[in-house]
Amino acid sequence: MTQGERVKAVRKAIGLTLDKFGAKLGVGKSTISAIETGVNNLTDQMAKAICREFNVNYAWLVDELGEMFMEPDIEIMGMIDRIMTGENEFHKNCFRLLAKFTEEDLAAVERIIDYWNEITGERKEGDSD
Repeated sequence: MTQGERVKAVRKAIGLTLDKFGAKLGVGKSTISAIETGVNNLTDQMAKAICREFNVNYAWLVDELGEMFMEPDIEIMGMIDRIMTGENEFHKNCFRLLAKFTEEDLAAVERIIDYWNEITGERKEGDSD
């Protein structure tokens, strides 16, 4: 199955038209149609957008490895639900902020945390002494 065929399989699995699928990704139906039919290649940016928007497994979409959809982390989802339905606006805004971060933003946060751990003597999970 080609990447375009996998995009179409995702769209069909979630029951969206070309219009609605494209709208959720910020593109028109002609863009999605061109990807599905192989006229245009699936860009990495579009693949990541599809995965993020529809909880699709990136490895499956790009290389047909694993399952189509990611398994949700029920425990984490429950924690997020509790925070987002709570009354603490600071906690809600923390999640809103993280949800808007780009890959570069997240990498910067990771570097800051790594640096913090380095200066405080903390180790990453899996690091050995």
